[in-house]
Amino acid sequence: MSNPNPAMRSKGMNLPNKLTILRILLIPVCIVLIALKWHFPAAVVFAVASITDFLDGYLARRDNLVTNFGKFADPVADKLLVLTAMVMLTSQGLLPAWAVCILIIRELSVDGLRMVAAGKKNVVAASIWGKLKTTLQIICVLSALLHMPGWLTMVMTVLMTIATVFSGADYFIKLKDVFKEDVE
Repeated sequence: MSNPNPAMRSKGMNLPNKLTILRILLIPVCIVLIALKWHFPAAVVFAVASITDFLDGYLARRDNLVTNFGKFADPVADKLLVLTAMVMLTSQGLLPAWAVCILIIRELSVDGLRMVAAGKKNVVAASIWGKLKTTLQIICVLSALLHMPGWLTMVMTVLMTIATVFSGADYFIKLKDVFKEDVE
């Protein structure tokens, strides 16, 4: 049965949501390519998937196509893409495990915080730290996949980790009131 409301139809499976789904579908492709150590093709697929991240958000805001599906799936797709690539690269010795562990801790902590905050009707938009973190994550993964000099990948890893810690701290500072107990 089709939705009689044209506004809802146009916001359903729109182009930004299709780009998010494409990004999710490219994750197993990245995993297989990295597992086979076909790093250059993996870098191309990862770069295409990363471009869809920037493009879907831009199009959703520009064309007023923000949907509940997009609000949920977009950040999940981003995290799955980056974290799976980083775990695969760590297993091959191309990224240090300590940095990936810090990233996983940050992502799970901030997601938990955001869920608690949402339950209390608090929403914090992504900060410049979060955008910088994501950009540095992408550069870091591409640096490892493209076998850039080890020192360059390590510099990118350290910068990504610093941005990861600062972006996580930023969320906790902005949402510190969610830790206050509700008084009835």
